[in-house]
Amino acid sequence: MKKRLIIVGGVAGGSSCAVRSRRLSEEAEIILFEQGSHVSFASCGLPYYVGDIIKERDRLIVTKPSLFKKRFNIDVRLHHRVVSIESEKKEVEVEDREAGTRYRESYDELLLSPGASPLVPDIDGIDAKAIFTVKTIEDTDAIHSWIDGHNVARAAVIGGGFIGLEMAENLHERKIAVTLIEMLDQLMPQIDPEMAAVIHRHLNDQGVSLRLGNRVTGFIHNDDNTLTVVCASGARITVDMVILSIGVKPETQLARGAGCEIGESGGISVNGHMQTSVPHIWAVGDAVEVTNITTGRPALLPLAGPANRQGRLVADCIFGKPPMPEFRGVQGTFVCGIAGLTIAATGLSENQIKKMYGDSPPFSFEKIHLNPANHAEYYPGAEYMLIKLLFSPDDGKILGAQAIGGTGTEKRIDVISMAIQKGGTVYDLEQAELCYAPQYGAARDPVNIAGMIAANILRGYVGIVHWDDYPDRNVFLLDVRTRREYEAAHLENAVNINVNVLREETASLPRDRDIWVYCLSGQRSYYAARQLLQQGFMAKNMNGGYYLYGLYREMNMTGDAHDKEDLPA
Repeated sequence: MKKRLIIVGGVAGGSSCAVRSRRLSEEAEIILFEQGSHVSFASCGLPYYVGDIIKERDRLIVTKPSLFKKRFNIDVRLHHRVVSIESEKKEVEVEDREAGTRYRESYDELLLSPGASPLVPDIDGIDAKAIFTVKTIEDTDAIHSWIDGHNVARAAVIGGGFIGLEMAENLHERKIAVTLIEMLDQLMPQIDPEMAAVIHRHLNDQGVSLRLGNRVTGFIHNDDNTLTVVCASGARITVDMVILSIGVKPETQLARGAGCEIGESGGISVNGHMQTSVPHIWAVGDAVEVTNITTGRPALLPLAGPANRQGRLVADCIFGKPPMPEFRGVQGTFVCGIAGLTIAATGLSENQIKKMYGDSPPFSFEKIHLNPANHAEYYPGAEYMLIKLLFSPDDGKILGAQAIGGTGTEKRIDVISMAIQKGGTVYDLEQAELCYAPQYGAARDPVNIAGMIAANILRGYVGIVHWDDYPDRNVFLLDVRTRREYEAAHLENAVNINVNVLREETASLPRDRDIWVYCLSGQRSYYAARQLLQQGFMAKNMNGGYYLYGLYREMNMTGDAHDKEDLPA
């Protein structure tokens, strides 16, 4: 029997479902309602259009309604808003926003892909014309017009997540002085504080002004058309425009009106097939609640990748061959670029674990940090990245990873992401067979090195201590760097013995105290710790070395009194 599929909302989820449905069924009648001006556009590219990196606006438009009709025989109706659903009659009421009329359409199956809307706080001055959000091409048109028409020299970006960082980068690209304001003490809350410190350093070096731990309480519209951003801390920042990027909320009004259950996270509740609680109504994208596969808990994840896969899956469930496929859930794999720096992550972070479970998570975890080069160091252009790996100390199962660096950073996270999806362990990373040529990697890839370090810990080859535990008791601190490195900056009371002469100098070391060994990145100190352990000393390696100590210090995570100027770059 010929089916009629109605889809509410285009972009990633709705559009992918529409075209996949046509590929599976030539007989189906497919109608897609989109309340905006574009059915399929590159929302992730919007900040780069603002920054003139993408210069042609039309390049953001992925597919036009005419192509949907000609190639796929899909009826796309722009500027049409579905205002209500009568699920018992299997009908929707539609508003034609251009004609100003309403009409009804029946459906056999209904897909909701309404997305999420930017959060706009109810604070003084929020309605000023110079305050913008970023969701649609029309939003970026307005930002472009304001920058060009008002000679914008100063801008404030409020919110330090994906959109906030990308907008800060692109405004900076246009030679606009940017102040980035974040309520939390760190940018990019999806990653951990010491990792975020790398982003803070980088943005400071780029000339972006950071105001962390500042909550915006209002805006003052000045007579000269500037805006003053008022913060709870008392800070006042005068700018020519403001970009709001404090988060998004799922669009659930239509689903609620139809009687669909809403999950505890605030998204539309769906089963593994993306079916809502109401028969013949499906939902995908930023508006739905999904399951985090690493915790089994409900979550919201407004990313294009999952939305696209969900839309395709719904088409397979409606028109494909049995059995119906199931959505596997999410693990939060992402990448973000900011002024030449790549930030990528997958799975759990310590931040997420603490947010979910406080100081008593139902599982134990260990962590390591490493600072490898992206390719063979002898080949020109090698760049260093910082990688953090979380894993189970019981069986080595990988829980999550974060990486920050230059070229090739994201591909290491992609490898680890797939390992997590397959239930992999650090031993799998240790043995992973990956591409190698000098300009692309090393004989021991950073992924292998992460696995090797973690496996060494699990096999008992070395004990590990962390900077957020320092100093927790009376231990002997051993600095195995060169004398020049030591004299430039070191931990208070640390004794310096270069790892190259350590075998000849062990008589001065105590055998009745723990020896915590550190170098710059953790590699030389590992060599030293192995030497000492085999000679009967109680040695442990300080994870991540003095470089990581500097990042923890910048996040105020230790009590040592060194000045920032003494910390490693």
